[in-house]
Amino acid sequence: MATPAARRIEQDSFPRPTLYLAFALGKNTWKLGFTIGVAQQPRERMIPAGEVERLQQEIARAKQRFGLPEEACVMSCYEAGRDGFWLHRYLGAHGIQNHVIDSASIEVNRRQRRAKTDRLDVRKLLTMLLRHSAGEKKVWSVVRVPSVEEEDRRQLHRELTTAKQDRTRIVNRIKGLLAGHGVQLVLQGDVEAQLDQTHQWDGAPLPSALRSRLKRAWQQVGFLTAHIQTLEAERRALLRHRTDPVIAQVRQLFTLRGIGIKSAWLYIMEFFAWRDFQTAKQVGALAGLTTTPHQSGQSRRELGIAKAGNRHIRAMAIEIAWAWRRFQPDSALSQWYERRFGAGSARLRKLGIVALARKLLIALWRFVKTGVLPEGAVLKTATPSP
Repeated sequence: MATPAARRIEQDSFPRPTLYLAFALGKNTWKLGFTIGVAQQPRERMIPAGEVERLQQEIARAKQRFGLPEEACVMSCYEAGRDGFWLHRYLGAHGIQNHVIDSASIEVNRRQRRAKTDRLDVRKLLTMLLRHSAGEKKVWSVVRVPSVEEEDRRQLHRELTTAKQDRTRIVNRIKGLLAGHGVQLVLQGDVEAQLDQTHQWDGAPLPSALRSRLKRAWQQVGFLTAHIQTLEAERRALLRHRTDPVIAQVRQLFTLRGIGIKSAWLYIMEFFAWRDFQTAKQVGALAGLTTTPHQSGQSRRELGIAKAGNRHIRAMAIEIAWAWRRFQPDSALSQWYERRFGAGSARLRKLGIVALARKLLIALWRFVKTGVLPEGAVLKTATPSP
């Protein structure tokens, strides 16, 4: 009688029949490509975007076309983009093993001009899906799909960031319109009344249409300011009253001197509470703060940081690194920076702050994970109130 191990080997030597499916997701239509192997001509179909019933029908027809049983395994993939992760969750709920692919990791022809169509994209994805299922590990980068709760936690700070960017854009537009008429105005207080009293370079009052436009733009600034205050108040209320472990991590990070509510919230919601990091290399890689060596023969040079990770975290990490030198001057990381880059040129100090940002990000991850303070760092003297 065969042993259990022998039976497993015997079963594994006969792979299960599998239908491979690739999507090219468009705004109005989806291009589907089906195959069962490398040498098999793909079956291509077009369906309206979002029509999941049609999708199930096409999967059933593809199984019939390739002679697969109804219970055959289905493996699929699509590029991360506008449709987000709802399709991935739908496919998983219906027993389909799906991969969401980072578009930047897909191999492309390096010629100056290359053809790109939905048909070519689907066939390329099918080829790479077959290679991935055969065991090729680095054929592409698979996006880690967050849970619904994890994705929902990121909405507040992203909405707040968008509102601040919109306000800055409108304020810059107002300043640009005024500068076009030789006017520099401090946008504080009763700006609408100031516009009525403002004169151009030649002493003439502002044109009526321009003045009306500026007043409407300033009203938008007022609306966005009130909206930002509402969102910040909601964030403070969550920090005060919520008791879940994620909010507790925000409070923990907020106790460090030099870490504000914005950075603590962003680090936890966008990074530390979303991924279960196991090594420091994973932290640096996901933030895009790893080096990019370029070596060919005797030529060796460094192309800078990869910038392949989370751009929100990377921008905040650089900002916090500058603040860390000011608020934590006695920490080991600040002293390391001063020894290596403090006496250098402005360019060298900027390069060094990126290295400090990576080291600090890893130190903050360890602090959140284990509670061990970064070497030489101090907490806020009083219990901070958000």
